[in-house]
Amino acid sequence: MVSTRASLLILILSLCSPYKFIQSPMDFGPLNLLPTTTTASSDFGRILFHSPAAVLRPQSSGDISMLLSFLSGSSLSKVTVAARGAGHSIHGQAQALDGIVVEMRSLPAEMEFHRGEGQVSYADVSGGVMWIELLEQSLKLGLAPRSWTDYLYLTVGGTLSNAGISGQTFKHGPQISNVLQLEVVTGETHHTYMHGK
Repeated sequence: MVSTRASLLILILSLCSPYKFIQSPMDFGPLNLLPTTTTASSDFGRILFHSPAAVLRPQSSGDISMLLSFLSGSSLSKVTVAARGAGHSIHGQAQALDGIVVEMRSLPAEMEFHRGEGQVSYADVSGGVMWIELLEQSLKLGLAPRSWTDYLYLTVGGTLSNAGISGQTFKHGPQISNVLQLEVVTGETHHTYMHGK
């Protein structure tokens, strides 16, 4: 436990330092690991409080992939990495004791709407987008999600990671059943796309 924390501290210092301690072919570029925050060590449940060693505020899915790739190819492969959306988990699911919390809300709030003539209309959104943001933008186009959460100040990625069961589930199924495609970010150089129905 102590050696993992010490190794992670060395990783953070080396990544945040202007000096190149790690001689690696990887360029971390804009990837910044930040010190822990109080929000990264708590959630809505207020039952568990696990403080991470660092926080990543990614600007793209590539930043997350770069982090995972570096960790998997190093002695730090056992470090816990947790994605945190709006922090509404109730038992520490978005916390990473001595690990790295990825704050998904820092991703650009990209929303692209596709109107299908005679076909399905759909929205392509970032996992860090809140349902309220998606609903506001889709209503401007005369559209609305088939199934959304009863509480709209949650992230799309956060609710999909838990299936997204809500008041519309009886009619349209859980949110995850209404997903056409899902990007899964790994440490590989390519991203995996999971296709729905």
